[in-house]
Amino acid sequence: MTVHFIGAGPGAPDLITVRGRDLIASCPVCLYAGSLIPKAMLDWCPAGARILDTAPLDLDAIIAEMKTAHEAGQDVARLHSGDVSIWSACGEQMRRLDALGIPYDVTPGVPAFAAAAAALRRELTLPGVAQSLVLTRTSGRASAMPPKETLATFAASGATLAIHLSIHVIEQVVSELSPFYGPDCPVAIVFRASWPDERVLRGTLSGIAAQVRESGLERTALILVGSALGSGDFGESALYSAGYDRRFRPGGGA
Repeated sequence: MTVHFIGAGPGAPDLITVRGRDLIASCPVCLYAGSLIPKAMLDWCPAGARILDTAPLDLDAIIAEMKTAHEAGQDVARLHSGDVSIWSACGEQMRRLDALGIPYDVTPGVPAFAAAAAALRRELTLPGVAQSLVLTRTSGRASAMPPKETLATFAASGATLAIHLSIHVIEQVVSELSPFYGPDCPVAIVFRASWPDERVLRGTLSGIAAQVRESGLERTALILVGSALGSGDFGESALYSAGYDRRFRPGGGA
């Protein structure tokens, strides 16, 4: 018996991995994260499967379901949105399973920031503009930020920022980032990337908070900030340069 932690992707059912879909179809128990998982994915569960929304459950109750399945010799598909490596609360579940001696594995998923970049049709790293992407958030009720992990610390690098779980404090985000990026820095807000009701707001740090207030967006939105979002003035990568010598395409130089 194995508990399969599966990154279900950002929302669109066809953005789950083939491995994730096949695991769902093979497991007699499916635990999924409420409204964050598209219901179409649950149609892949085998007939007669126990399908349980974990949104109203606490950690003890979730682990109890896994323990019951383990004792019955039943594999569990544990679905989390996006990719399970970030902000999934999988770490605490895995720690409990380790203590109980219950085996598990992990299947990665398409993260929300990748789906948001696709919606914007933007590369988040551009030569000479930004070569780093920082995934971060602001402090919330469920988890506070470590004292050294501030928006100002990350903003000082000039990297592209993907700020999760923070749309409700957009004014604070703008206030902390403006001294580093400037008021004209491009910003994009992507609400429910890849879902049918996806919405995109584009603007600058000086005006994005007003756009958010007017839109009424309060949750399930990703904030992207950085020059790479708006720059058309960047150098071309040497990777595809005719004179670039690499293993599979020798350069044309002498």
